[in-house]
Amino acid sequence: MKTFTSFAAAAMLLLAVGTAQADPGALGVWRMNNGKVTVRVANCGANLCGTIIALAKPLDKKGRPKVDKDNPNPALRSRPVIGLRILNDMKPAGGNKWQGSIYNADDGRTYSSTMRLSGSNMKVKGCVLFICKSLTFTRVN
Repeated sequence: MKTFTSFAAAAMLLLAVGTAQADPGALGVWRMNNGKVTVRVANCGANLCGTIIALAKPLDKKGRPKVDKDNPNPALRSRPVIGLRILNDMKPAGGNKWQGSIYNADDGRTYSSTMRLSGSNMKVKGCVLFICKSLTFTRVN
C-alpha cells in the first residue's frame, strides 16, 4: 500500500507539472500575423515584458541592421531594433489579460497597452487617449 501511495503521489506530481508546462500563458515566442516581427514574452520581475528577437527584414536600405532611428532620445537612436524591449511592465489584469505599455519603434512613442490571450493568439492593443491600434500575434512555440 505504501508503494502504491508513493507511486500515486509521483504520478499526480508529474501530471501537475505536465499541465503547468502545457499552458505557458503569455510566456514564449510570438510572431506578428503579418510576419514582420517576432517577440519573446518573458517574466520581468513580477510582470511580463516582450523583446523583439527577429525581424522579417532586419536590414535597412543600406544593408545595415535596423536601429531605433525614430526614438525621441537622440542617445537611443543607434540601438538595434532586434533586442529592443517593446512590451513593458505588463501586469496581470485577470481573464488572460495584462496591462502595461508598448513601445512602437516605427514612431518612437510609448503607448498604454493591453495584451489578451485567446488560444494560440495574442492580441496587443496600444492606445493614446481614445485612439487605439491592435496587433495580433500567433504563438511560435
